[in-house]
Amino acid sequence: MHNIDLDLIEMTLDVMKYAIGRITDKNPELGFPKKAEELQELVGETITPKGIGGENAFKLFRDVLMKASVSIDHPRHLAFVPASPTRAAVMFDLVTSASSVHGAFWLEGAGCIFAENQAMKWLVSLTGLPNGAFGVFTSGGTEANLSAMVTARENWRSQDESRKHTRGIIISAISAHSSVRAMAKVIDADVLSVPTEDRFEAWQLQQKLDSLTPEDRKRVFAVIATGGTTNAGIIDDLDGIAEICKRQNLWFHVDAAYGGGALAARSVRHLFKGIENADSVTIDPHKWLFSPYDCGAVIYKNPDLAKAAHSQEGSYLDIFSDEGAQGFNPSDYQIQLTRRVRGLPLWFSLAMHGTERYEQAIERGIELAKHAGKMIQVSKHTQLVREPSLSCVLFRRLGWSAEDYRNWTYKNHKAGYALVAPTKVRQGNEFETVARFCFINPDTTEKDIRGILDTMI
Repeated sequence: MHNIDLDLIEMTLDVMKYAIGRITDKNPELGFPKKAEELQELVGETITPKGIGGENAFKLFRDVLMKASVSIDHPRHLAFVPASPTRAAVMFDLVTSASSVHGAFWLEGAGCIFAENQAMKWLVSLTGLPNGAFGVFTSGGTEANLSAMVTARENWRSQDESRKHTRGIIISAISAHSSVRAMAKVIDADVLSVPTEDRFEAWQLQQKLDSLTPEDRKRVFAVIATGGTTNAGIIDDLDGIAEICKRQNLWFHVDAAYGGGALAARSVRHLFKGIENADSVTIDPHKWLFSPYDCGAVIYKNPDLAKAAHSQEGSYLDIFSDEGAQGFNPSDYQIQLTRRVRGLPLWFSLAMHGTERYEQAIERGIELAKHAGKMIQVSKHTQLVREPSLSCVLFRRLGWSAEDYRNWTYKNHKAGYALVAPTKVRQGNEFETVARFCFINPDTTEKDIRGILDTMI
């Protein structure tokens, strides 16, 4: 299987040719999913005793499978939180895989981990956390939030022996990302939600704490605020919430998985005031920092607390703590042991382009949201639901039902033109279906926005 032959060389050239073409293509096919039955008919069985050959397998991927998948970096992919990895980051992702480095321990990955840590140092500087703060790259926001909450809970339990088997409580707003509840299930914690889909304010947190029974109050160990909600780009009252958490001795976590990239943009950095007082922060470079999937990050004010919670022990791991292998071990600071050096593409892209180019690209997303807001306001067919926040824009097509939004989404997607999905916002006691833009890709243009809005007429 490891023998180098002419067929493998030829296949490698085909793969590299495809990769180069894809990296340089600024307007890739959008792609549209097919049912599994359709794909089975088109592709057939690919895993066979003798194999189907690299050339055939690659042809099936290129001509069938990829076309049934969505390109997240398409300039008119404005649904969910898209992504737009730089060409440099995508290229270096190939290098990262080809290098075959295990990124859990310094003994095996010292050079690559050092490079990752250069990028992490920049991320930490964006948050304004005090000296000594540091973090580690994860698979994404869910793992980052989970790692932070495991650290928070273990620190809480270490302060009082009677809490050792107590089921803890986390407080967040209902606007918090779905990963908060998913993560709480994993660590067997309860989540108490503050009923606001708008800005989560300090007074609302205090009100929630005051409403708890004495027994439940003792079980609260962490508060999660959001630095840019996924649905609307809303930044919670980080400063006020941080102050209450400090007074009440509660772990303060900021989930800035989507919005954290905007910390690099001077036009909106002030909106994150208070993030520098967090005990932990989540940022996803694969969202608004132009890195390929999968690249999240968790940052700790006191990394030693994370190390106490996450370090694994085993006889075959002893060598990694030996004096001759001393260094930063990423596996000590999050739940994952085996890991790729997923921060390398971000490092290379930052090193190549510089942080000023990153700020410009992020500012472009904010600018596009403002342009979209103005276009929506002047149109007689559309109306803003709320002012654009960060790079998110919520708007309604006057007179449309939920079914109209759904049909519009699929029509544009099937045509290969755009992917813009509807969402829901609370209006009083009911939910309204509306349209949503999320601008990440600096290659998106005002013409693209106008064209998408025109499809609503």
